[in-house]
Amino acid sequence: MSIFNKFPRTFWVANTIELFERWAWYGFFMLFANYLTGSSDMGGLEFSQSQKGIIMGVGTGILYFLPVLTGAIADRYGYKKVLSLAFIIYASAFILFPLFSTFTAVFLIYLYLAVGAALFKPVISATIAKTTTDETSSIGFGIFYMMVNIGAFFGPMVTLLFKGTSHLIFYVSAGIIMINFILLLFYKEPGRKEVEKESSLWQTFGTIFKNMVSIFADLKFLVFLLIVAGFWTMYHQLFFTLPVFIAQWVDTSVLYYFFDQYIPFISANYSPAPGELDAEFVTNFDAMYIILFQVIVSSIVMRLKPLKSMMSGFLVCSIGMSLTLVSQNVLFTIVAILIFALGEMAGSPKITEYIGRIAPADKKALYMGYSFIPVFIGNILAGIISGVVYQRMSDKVTITERFVSEKGLQIQEGLSTSAYFDEVARQVSLTPRELTNLLWETYSPSDLWMVLFAIGMAAAVALYFYDRMLSD
Repeated sequence: MSIFNKFPRTFWVANTIELFERWAWYGFFMLFANYLTGSSDMGGLEFSQSQKGIIMGVGTGILYFLPVLTGAIADRYGYKKVLSLAFIIYASAFILFPLFSTFTAVFLIYLYLAVGAALFKPVISATIAKTTTDETSSIGFGIFYMMVNIGAFFGPMVTLLFKGTSHLIFYVSAGIIMINFILLLFYKEPGRKEVEKESSLWQTFGTIFKNMVSIFADLKFLVFLLIVAGFWTMYHQLFFTLPVFIAQWVDTSVLYYFFDQYIPFISANYSPAPGELDAEFVTNFDAMYIILFQVIVSSIVMRLKPLKSMMSGFLVCSIGMSLTLVSQNVLFTIVAILIFALGEMAGSPKITEYIGRIAPADKKALYMGYSFIPVFIGNILAGIISGVVYQRMSDKVTITERFVSEKGLQIQEGLSTSAYFDEVARQVSLTPRELTNLLWETYSPSDLWMVLFAIGMAAAVALYFYDRMLSD
């Protein structure tokens, strides 16, 4: 326990702020994919998978690109001021979100929300980097990542209770983010170096882009960023693809009836219909695993060099994420999520730690901003996979329409996607579950696992050669 006493108060305040920010974010984001593509009679917007991929991929990608600018802004104007602005944008965006339902409007309000998140991210990461040392950084970033996942776990668990009225999801997230205004009263600037007041904002941006050119001229660091982008492409399917895949294909009845017998609160509150569990509830096992095991895993890998830990993490993540799409059995899915989570715990925190170690002391926020570049690229690519690729290979709506065309069925227009599927099942004299199984066997939507496995394995192998050939 002595190592925990070496962290200053600001470290713990920053971790608590991160917890509530992630609570607010994942409270809506874990539900976002199914909110965008879900049936209108279930509160969804019925966007196509491709539209979902554009919104979540491009929108979230921009969120992770902007810290290149916002990190330097925070260095210039102060961490506390930038955090205050971030929370104002967060709260207002969450309140406005339910007012929009068209593709363009939803995309724009999501971009506005992304600006708030982009202001927040490099500041909080830089705070953790500045309040840890070489001795405490591994455990420190492990604690930080555990806080991320405590928020990521409780966020969806709370908002799912209000899923019957979709706008309440956003209002709950707005309320949670406002807690951070109180915590800011206890936040102290962690040794930020003052920027000369004579320099203008444009001069600051000019310096940013000058630094960007110099960083991208560093071939070794650029290769590292591109390799890590492969990991994030695979990782983000946890939010972009897995909730939709579970909702469309996985039979959750075994788990539902288990909870109905032993923990009826769960079956009563996290079920869209009798015999089913919310897909987001199942996906949320990832956050639960990290809450339970992150400190243990961090303690094990703290003696490993960051690159070695990342390499093993990427490999295990690739296996776990690909396995989540192999079976319709929810128990298999839960085990696969555990495998994925173990790799995530070993690899993901080490990325931030690695960049935090090599960053100059007076440019922590700037370099933490650059640490989000591979996440930006990964989100763009993840959006393509969860959008166009998923729609062609695995989307239940697209596959059902193909089935209808091949069978020559006549389905009335204007039905919600849920009612459309039920009508198809009725016309072929099958229950909805039986029709789902038939489509699974006929069209093999699980083949998407090969795409994710190839991406993750490529990142792990590339990191191995990076370590052997380019790393010091």
